[in-house]
Amino acid sequence: MSGMVIGLPGRRRAPWAVLLAAGWLVLMLVVALFADQLRPYGITALDLHNRLSPPIGFGGVWSHALGTDELGRDVLSRLIVSIRVSLLIAFGATAIGAVTGTSLGFLAAHFRGWVEQIVLMLIDFQAALPFLIMALAVLAFFGNALTLFVCLMGFYGWERHARVARGLAIAASGQGYAASVRNLGASPMRVYGLHVLPNIASTLIVSATLAFPEIILLESGLSFLGLGVQPPLTSLGNMVGYAREYLQRAPWILLAPGLTIVLTTLCIGIVGDWLRDRLDPTLD
Repeated sequence: MSGMVIGLPGRRRAPWAVLLAAGWLVLMLVVALFADQLRPYGITALDLHNRLSPPIGFGGVWSHALGTDELGRDVLSRLIVSIRVSLLIAFGATAIGAVTGTSLGFLAAHFRGWVEQIVLMLIDFQAALPFLIMALAVLAFFGNALTLFVCLMGFYGWERHARVARGLAIAASGQGYAASVRNLGASPMRVYGLHVLPNIASTLIVSATLAFPEIILLESGLSFLGLGVQPPLTSLGNMVGYAREYLQRAPWILLAPGLTIVLTTLCIGIVGDWLRDRLDPTLD
């Protein structure tokens, strides 16, 4: 059949677009993990003789393959470190949001009554709150230390995980296996941690893949506005923010981190959509 890859009976291999997207994400993880070994220069090292040097192929020199910025800093080195910082923020924030939302969703499903009403009120409040405005206010008042920034990003999208975890936990209780384990004397922690969570983990993972690119874009936006990662540390949004003043004279300073943001979020979306279809038992 045209467009179909023959594999094991009853199973299909991932489409080529998913494989390419997964390959890009693996490359980004490798760059993030080995950033110190891969970057050719320090992110604050200056080369004023090659200030605003273009990339290779546009009149640049091999010592600065992606060119240099307005201070003569190597764009490739800063891009490599920016990938690590942005992915660290995105992974940390996604984990915080997933753990917080799932825990609150399980609390609402277990206790019901007034506990559930409080959790639902918090979910509605979070969903109605303009998160960008709140983030700007918090960072402007408390400062923008990296730890605070990661924790703040972690509160973005937790209500999505809470809704999903609450609904699936209630459905699991209705299916009977959670109640059976509870009747055998298992504690609530054991019921939800060892029985309910493994059965709904696939849906929560897909939910996390949807939140991950949103956090990358949010971090990039806040860093672009000057309220995210601060110098001498650098991130993808930070690079884009500082490069906007040199867009006409040196567009490569902005294009490198901008394309990385676009490709990374696009690939996460492609893989997330494939996982949703792959892990959904109602789809054939």
